[in-house]
Amino acid sequence: MADQAVIERDVIQALRRCYDPEIPVDIYELGLIYGLRVTADGAVDVRMTLTAPNCPAAQELPAQVEQAVRSVPGVTGARVEITFDPPWDSCKMSDAAKLKLGLL
Repeated sequence: MADQAVIERDVIQALRRCYDPEIPVDIYELGLIYGLRVTADGAVDVRMTLTAPNCPAAQELPAQVEQAVRSVPGVTGARVEITFDPPWDSCKMSDAAKLKLGLL
C-alpha cells in the first residue's frame, strides 16, 4: 500500500490539473481546497469550496475533483465535501495564482 504522504502529494498534483472553467488557474492555487485527508487505507476526503455559491461549475467541478482524486494510484475511495464556510475570496489564492491573474 502506498504511503499516505505520497498519496497526498499525488492527489495535490491531480488537483492542480482541475480548473474552474471561468478562471485560468487551477483550483489548488485558487485556494478552493480547504482540506485534504488521506486515511491509512487510502481513502481521501477533500473539503473544498467554489468561488461563489451560484458558480456555474457547481455541478461539474466537484465531480471533476472526485474523478481526479480517484485516478491517483493508491487511492481506495474519494469523498468531496463542498462548503461555503468560510466563503472564498481572492486572499485565499497563492501568489502564483495572483500573479497569473494580474493581481500582484
